[in-house]
Amino acid sequence: MRIIFSKQAELGIKAVLYLSVQPKGYLRNATEISKELKVPKEFVAKILQKLTHSGIVASRKGKTGGFSLLVNPKEIKIIDIIRSIDGNKAFEECVLGFENCGDENPCPIHHKWAELREKILEMFSEKSIADFRDATLKKLRTLK
Repeated sequence: MRIIFSKQAELGIKAVLYLSVQPKGYLRNATEISKELKVPKEFVAKILQKLTHSGIVASRKGKTGGFSLLVNPKEIKIIDIIRSIDGNKAFEECVLGFENCGDENPCPIHHKWAELREKILEMFSEKSIADFRDATLKKLRTLK
């Protein structure tokens, strides 16, 4: 049962938070990011390519290449990252996985989940990545 979003979206959020606290224009390669976030390099590279395709992250190939944010952290919302990776599935599909679940044909928790989903969507849409800068720096220090 997927409650909010995929592991890929979770990693995408972490990667964008990580890139948001790097000096402007500073590039980090997938190896560096994977070590800092303690996740496999291949997984990081795949997610960063999706974020590059969506226009949130910039990438440069080559020996001195890497990834950086393409968009100002003040303009990136968590929902932007989730939608770039998962689309709107987390906010449109049945939380229990029932097909044809909706207001007219609800699953057992459809109406309660709808209330929670709206609150979660609001939370992910209102704060920018920049709003989490200090908390991100503090958390990154604990990962070492």
